[in-house]
Amino acid sequence: MARHRDRLPHEGVLMVRMDIQTIMVGAGPMSSLVVLRPRSAGSEGGGASGRLPIRIGVLEASCISAGIEGSPVGRPLTHDLLLDCIGQMGGSLDSVEIVDVRGTTFFARLNVSCASGRHVELDARPSDALALAIRAEVPIFADETVLERATMPDFDAVEKRERQQELEEFHDFVEHLSPEDFS
Repeated sequence: MARHRDRLPHEGVLMVRMDIQTIMVGAGPMSSLVVLRPRSAGSEGGGASGRLPIRIGVLEASCISAGIEGSPVGRPLTHDLLLDCIGQMGGSLDSVEIVDVRGTTFFARLNVSCASGRHVELDARPSDALALAIRAEVPIFADETVLERATMPDFDAVEKRERQQELEEFHDFVEHLSPEDFS
């Protein structure tokens, strides 16, 4: 398996390495959600720090969850079948990418290497791409422009900055106390 950096240029576009942070399986009329976070979020060198929420179907969320948990299944699921087909033909899934967002619809791409050495990019739904990435243990990337347009704030980082500001203000207050302040 090839090594991947946290940020890769792809045709002049910066791709950010992502990890699955949360999967919420909806019930009834409530849709499911998978939340991706930048692998380098919070590390030096920065980059995107928000979370990328992608609405998916209940079955798709269950397939991603099953892949993460490594739950054994009696018969191959569609994602297992596709990976087996790629492998039986001498190919390999190299990575998946979230490449676009239009409204609330996300678009993904599978990067496949063929036995001949040819590289193929296949259009995919993000939920299918993520289910495949988990099973094949390959990196997930997102186009930086998608992150700019569709991320939600990193509320943990905002709260941390606010606490740090409050501590600095309190420290400044204590530093400037004088005995006269208590009379």
